[in-house]
Amino acid sequence: MTAARSSEYADAAVGNVTGSNSVNVFLGLGLPWVISAMYASRHNQEYKVPAGKLGFTVAIFLVCSICCFIILTLRRIIVKGELGGPKFSKYLTAGMCVSLWVIYIILSILNATGTI
Repeated sequence: MTAARSSEYADAAVGNVTGSNSVNVFLGLGLPWVISAMYASRHNQEYKVPAGKLGFTVAIFLVCSICCFIILTLRRIIVKGELGGPKFSKYLTAGMCVSLWVIYIILSILNATGTI
């Protein structure tokens, strides 16, 4: 919050959030995997993870991420910052990013249930 308030366009806050989310994803996904693999190795078992539907989810996440980067790049060009600017542009950007999240969740659920 301090980074967002101390800068006119709050660019440092975007980097802070991005870095924090990256660490959460890498630790949240990687650490349990490492622990499970070490446990299986210690008990002389082969550690296998079925492929499942991860490829589709990663592809959808990648597309949504690219769309988000495009939105942030356009904001940087038009508004001269990622978070600052007029209220309308802030609400529009927030709405588009939330929409990307909802699309990701819906598509992931539909894929997991075998609908698509």
